[in-house]
Amino acid sequence: MLGGRPEDIVFTSGGTEANNMVIHTACRHFHDSQRGLGDSRGIPHIVTSSVEHDSIRLPLEQLGREGLAEATFVPVSPRSGQAEVDDVLAAIQPNTCLVSLMLANNETGVIMPVAELSQRICALNRRRAAEALPRILVHTDAAQMIGKGRVDVQELGVDYLTIVGHKFHGPRIGALYIRSPGTTTPLHPMLFGGGQERSFRPGTENTPMIAGLGQAAELVNKNWEAYEAHMRDVRDYLEATLEASFGKQRICFNSHFKGSKRLCNTCNFSILGSGLQGRRVLAHCKVLLASVGAACHSEKGDRPSPVLLSCGIPPEVAQNALRLSVGRGTTRADVDRAVQDLVQAVQELERDQAP
Repeated sequence: MLGGRPEDIVFTSGGTEANNMVIHTACRHFHDSQRGLGDSRGIPHIVTSSVEHDSIRLPLEQLGREGLAEATFVPVSPRSGQAEVDDVLAAIQPNTCLVSLMLANNETGVIMPVAELSQRICALNRRRAAEALPRILVHTDAAQMIGKGRVDVQELGVDYLTIVGHKFHGPRIGALYIRSPGTTTPLHPMLFGGGQERSFRPGTENTPMIAGLGQAAELVNKNWEAYEAHMRDVRDYLEATLEASFGKQRICFNSHFKGSKRLCNTCNFSILGSGLQGRRVLAHCKVLLASVGAACHSEKGDRPSPVLLSCGIPPEVAQNALRLSVGRGTTRADVDRAVQDLVQAVQELERDQAP
C-alpha cells in the first residue's frame, strides 16, 4: 500500500503510539550522535507545524516542560493553509534532529508539501554531515491521507510515516513505517519486554487486528483511485448543495485555499450568522452527527478551533465551523438528508432568537 517493504513496518497500538515513538527515537538518536563530540549541542530541537495532531504537539510540550527537548511550531500560511517549506527550513537550528509534518490536515483537509520538504532536508543533511551537525530525520503522520489519495514512501522520501487503521476502514490499530529500521534509520523502543517486533515494540502482537489492518490495506491498494473519485464527487455535491440551500453569502468554506490541494472527503464550513455556533447547530440537528473540529478535541467547548484560527479564519467565522466528512459509502441522498437537517436546525435557532 505504501511502496515500502515488509521489514519497514512495525505494528503499534495506534497513531498516538507511533508518533510518540518517532519523537522518542529522534531525541535518543540526537544524544547518541553527539556522544564523544567535544562541544555538546545541548538538548534536541524538533520542528513541526502549528496544526499537528495532539499526539505530536503534547509530547513536544511535555518534553519542553521537562527541559528534555525544545520545539518550534511553524505557523501555517493563511494564504495556502500549508506549513510552507521555506518557513519550516528557516526554523531549523544546529541542534535540530527531527522535522515532523502531517501529510494532510484533519480539519481543513489541506495536503502538506512533504515530498518537497524531504528533498530539501536531504540536501541540507549532506551539508550538515560535513559540519558534524546531527542528521535531521523526517516524519509524516499520514493518518488522514491513506485511503483517500496516493501515499508512496519512495515519492515522499520520509524516514518515518504513521499509519492509523480506523482511518481507512481498518480496525483500531496502527503501524509505523521506518526506512530500514535500525540500520538506515534509527528506531529506539519505548518499551522493553519479550522481544516481539524485533524488540522495537515488544509485547504480544494483536494478531487479529494486524490481519484486519492487512486486509484494509489490500483494499486500499487495489481501489484507492475509485475511493478517491467517489468521495470527491460526493463532497463536491455536498458543497454545491450547501451553497444552494443557504446562499453563497451565508456559507464560508474554511478549507478552500487557493493553489493548495486538499483531501477528497473533507468539508469544513461555517454558516454565517449570530447564534449559529457549530455546536449549537449540531445540537438542533435530528439525524446529522458531525464534529466542529477534530473528533479527539470534543471537550474544548465553544472555543473556535485553534487549527482554523492559525489558518487565518476570523474567530467569529471559526466558532460557527462544522466539519463534515464523506466516506466510501456516502451517497448524494445522504448529502440531501444532512443538508435538509442543517436547514431545519438553523431555522429553529433563528426562530428562537427572533424578538
